[in-house]
Amino acid sequence: MIRTLLRAGGAAYAVPIALMTAAAFLEGLLYALIVPILKDPAAAWPWLLGFAAAVAALGVLRYAADLSGMRVGTTLLRGMYHRLGDHLARLPLGWYDRARVGEVSGLAGRGLLAALGVSAHLLGPFIAACVTPLTIVVVITAYDWRLGLAALAAAPLVLLAVRKRPAGDGHAEVGDEAAARVVEFLQAQPVLRAGGRTGERFALLDDALRDLERASRRRALSVLPGAVGMAFTVQTAFTAVLALGAYLALGGHLGVAELLAILVLAARAADPLLSLTDIGGRLRAARTELERLDRLLDTPLLPETGHPVRPDRDDLEFDGVSFRGLTGLSLSVPQGQRLAVVGPSGAGKTTLLQLIARFHDVGEGTVRLGGVDVRDIAPDELMSRIAIVFQDTYLFDGTIEENVRLGRPEATDAEVRAVSTAARLPSGWDTTVGEGGARLSGGERQRVSIARALLKDAPIVLLDEVTSALDPENEAAVHDGIERLMAGRTVVMVAHRMGTVRRADRIVFLDEGRIVEDGTHEELSALGGRYAEFCATTPATR
Repeated sequence: MIRTLLRAGGAAYAVPIALMTAAAFLEGLLYALIVPILKDPAAAWPWLLGFAAAVAALGVLRYAADLSGMRVGTTLLRGMYHRLGDHLARLPLGWYDRARVGEVSGLAGRGLLAALGVSAHLLGPFIAACVTPLTIVVVITAYDWRLGLAALAAAPLVLLAVRKRPAGDGHAEVGDEAAARVVEFLQAQPVLRAGGRTGERFALLDDALRDLERASRRRALSVLPGAVGMAFTVQTAFTAVLALGAYLALGGHLGVAELLAILVLAARAADPLLSLTDIGGRLRAARTELERLDRLLDTPLLPETGHPVRPDRDDLEFDGVSFRGLTGLSLSVPQGQRLAVVGPSGAGKTTLLQLIARFHDVGEGTVRLGGVDVRDIAPDELMSRIAIVFQDTYLFDGTIEENVRLGRPEATDAEVRAVSTAARLPSGWDTTVGEGGARLSGGERQRVSIARALLKDAPIVLLDEVTSALDPENEAAVHDGIERLMAGRTVVMVAHRMGTVRRADRIVFLDEGRIVEDGTHEELSALGGRYAEFCATTPATR
């Protein structure tokens, strides 16, 4: 564990570890002063004074060690949050999904606090539980080598008990799943109550909690042999020292005062050893969190070219692209053209949009913007040229105006008001939208997203089924905003409503990752193929 901490915190841990080790060593030597005090009480005053001075020195040293550990822990925690945030900001957007978000949430919350809180709360007791008993054994050996060897014989068994890893390494993942299900249960309350299911159990949550219970039970049962083994080993070693000491005292090889003092030392060595099982378990849990953090920080970042190129136009091109179901896809979208992508679920429509925005890097082929491979464009430059409106819109827990300003924070108040009016936003720009925009309807959230995209004023617009779940009134408002957003821009839209599709200059029908039909609405309708079937079964709203 200490090696793991040093790898995470580097030299920052050197000072607290040194101070904690010195304090633990001094505490062991402090107990050694008990021997001359018990051996000759009449001449104990100098030893008592030395004992008092040592206690005072130990208090100062332990305070310095604890303070240093606390400072290192808080400093590294703050630095690790920054490091984690910087790393997450540079990961491919396609890396994020619901499972990833739950994992990062758990790790950034209790995970980092548990892992980097080790220096403040666990490192000192752990070092003391190791160094102080070892120092006491050395002191015992100095007084009588036979008793010292008897005490030292238990060391391998103690080490074995401490190093035994409990079962259930997936406990953290099961805990993350249970926490996610609890949040899901809370968020689903309106749906459950509207369906009259207020008295029913939530099966997914019950299953997750049962899994967590089983994982916790497995972990507890796996720890039990180590705890029992540690207690048995320590008590056996103490009994052996007691029996050997009594034998030596009865044979006249050891004085009664020395025996009493050595037994006191042995008892003091046993107490911290018995705490090692609990401390070791908590350290292993912290190490598990650090290992999870290491894996996250080792996730490959989005590669960035050392010589970025800035495109001078805004057309799009797919050249032999193969990725996640897309197979040898070739497609071009001239600057200013509106392209609609239609097709059955799973055809690869959303993947096509994500590749333009470089949520992922293609496996084969090339995606170009303005004739330049998107991998050769600086990420900031690429995203500045693209405005994206998704079907599922996320809003931050702020006001409507603050969420719109994310599109271009330096925009003037007049510009913000103009796009808000164009998107037909609900009144009250200072209204707090709640976490995820929970206080707004789906259509209102979508209009905020459109206003944000309008404010960004990017030359390329990507639309992903933005009206699929809206009522007619909201759909009309959203379509007005989208029409303003698309004006004069290069647009690629995934759509399934005919009103949206007919607005396109060109339509491609995608199926199983391939373009099976390509043309205008009139051309494809006259063809009588897959697109014609699509039109016959698709709502003609707007």
